[in-house]
Amino acid sequence: MGGAIAVTNAPGQGAAFEVYLPRLLAAMAAPAAPAEDLHPRGQGRVLLVEDEAMLARVGQAHLERLNYEVVACLSSVEALEAFRAVPQRFDLVITDQTMPQMTGDALAQALRRIRPDIPIILCTGFSHTMDPESARTLGIDAWLAKPWQARELATTIQRVLDERRRGKREQKRTGPGDAYTPD
Repeated sequence: MGGAIAVTNAPGQGAAFEVYLPRLLAAMAAPAAPAEDLHPRGQGRVLLVEDEAMLARVGQAHLERLNYEVVACLSSVEALEAFRAVPQRFDLVITDQTMPQMTGDALAQALRRIRPDIPIILCTGFSHTMDPESARTLGIDAWLAKPWQARELATTIQRVLDERRRGKREQKRTGPGDAYTPD
């Protein structure tokens, strides 16, 4: 049916179950509109980092429907290696926060040491350490709560990429020696 279940647990802290169910009744009541009519479409290559295989597949399929080319990695270490190999290959990184070996915020910092201008969207379903303000303090371009809504993800990607493009144009306009701070 296109749904998914994700479980996150920690000793002594309980478990969080996320159940993703398709909206079948709404889909049956109204004729389906093409994806491009529902969500802003874009272009570019996205590095998607999600340690839950099913969520990575769902995310990749959704991003591809929005016209993005997607490289999906199931670990932050794998993603860092892929990024390090060819940093200019990617236009955007979307990463989960809670992952083994390296958290999403640690991955973001490692990626920014390699390429400071890479736009990063951090997603989390349950985190004691990460919220929108913490993400902003770390220089993360956007923070999304999981499960994200398809339109929310599409508009966030578009906003982040547009802001980066505007920032690059402003930097060119001010000149390489002039100081620039984005809005």
